Amino acid sequence: MPSPAAARVLELGCGTGVHAIHLAADGFSVHGVDSSEAMLGAARARAVGCNPSQRARLSFSLGDARSLSLGTRFHAVMALFHVLSYQTTNRDLLSMVETAASHLEERGVFVFDYWFAPAVLTERPAVRVKRLESDEIEVTRIAEPVLHAHESCVDVNYHVFIRDKATGTVDEVRETHRMRYLSLQEIEMLAERAGLHVLESCEWMTGRQPGCDTWGVCTVLRR
Repeated sequence: MPSPAAARVLELGCGTGVHAIHLAADGFSVHGVDSSEAMLGAARARAVGCNPSQRARLSFSLGDARSLSLGTRFHAVMALFHVLSYQTTNRDLLSMVETAASHLEERGVFVFDYWFAPAVLTERPAVRVKRLESDEIEVTRIAEPVLHAHESCVDVNYHVFIRDKATGTVDEVRETHRMRYLSLQEIEMLAERAGLHVLESCEWMTGRQPGCDTWGVCTVLRR
């Protein structure tokens, strides 16, 4: 969460706008950027349901977190739900951190989360099955990971089954998400090269010190 003294926030990889809308409700002006037109369409549709003052504090645009140049600066930049981990090469990682730095006011902060290397390498990714259902459909998602240790990446192969309860028909979707995992030393190096410094790193949502069982870490960098 940005400092209460902040007013303008840039969100890289805003997706469907959930974080941006919550921040706008708290009084922040938020500009969300995503590389997917479909996600931005959902974000704008979600914003329509906000009250007028909240909606006035929201804006969205198409862009790439590695090359974005809006020509303006913000008190805070954020990238949540592992947007950084989707940058799988060293060049892409540095480009994204440099993008954040170039859009920060002096003493502004960059807040982001990512997969944490010690946990990935200690516990190792495992097959996971998740089931959800509503009155109309039943969804089963199988995630089968493949670790590429020499590239510091994991391929998460998703196989999703969507069953229509009324007709019994089943649709299938397959996707592969390649995720980069990072150590605190790598984060410090990226920060230094982008002209930022590390304020804090902690376990996502708990605030405790990261350890070998910490899959998600949140770091705050300052310009």
